[in-house]
Amino acid sequence: MMKPEISRRSALELIGGGVVTALLAGTFADVAKADAKMLAEAIKKAVGDGAMKEGKITLDLPEIAENGNTVPVGFSVESPMTEADYVKTVHLFAEKNPAADVASIHFTPASGVAKAALRIRMAGTQNVVAVAEMSDGTLYTAKKLVKVTIGGCGG
Repeated sequence: MMKPEISRRSALELIGGGVVTALLAGTFADVAKADAKMLAEAIKKAVGDGAMKEGKITLDLPEIAENGNTVPVGFSVESPMTEADYVKTVHLFAEKNPAADVASIHFTPASGVAKAALRIRMAGTQNVVAVAEMSDGTLYTAKKLVKVTIGGCGG
């Protein structure tokens, strides 16, 4: 039986490829995408265990984002924004990003309106979830699915 001959160059390429693969696997092993449990934990960490109601939040997101690197996100929350009744904070979450918590925007009655627009990075198609904390402790939530076609931190 003949042994297949392998050149020194081929051997080095195989070894080098294996080393690079092992290094990349180790580097990206910890960058797992968030799952439903991680999303729930991020929301709990931000606002606690309170019951959330639907409504009051209007999300302005594209149905399809051609580039996940810069996805425009806008929101507004219905509120009189008075000393007695105002939006304290709006938290944004992306359920499949490596870190589910994306942003927290704080408001005061002096803000006048609870409204903001920003751009976020999204690791693929997923729901964007907004949670609004009101001055009386009430929590409101809204979510919208955004399809990411290319780019992003996962494509």
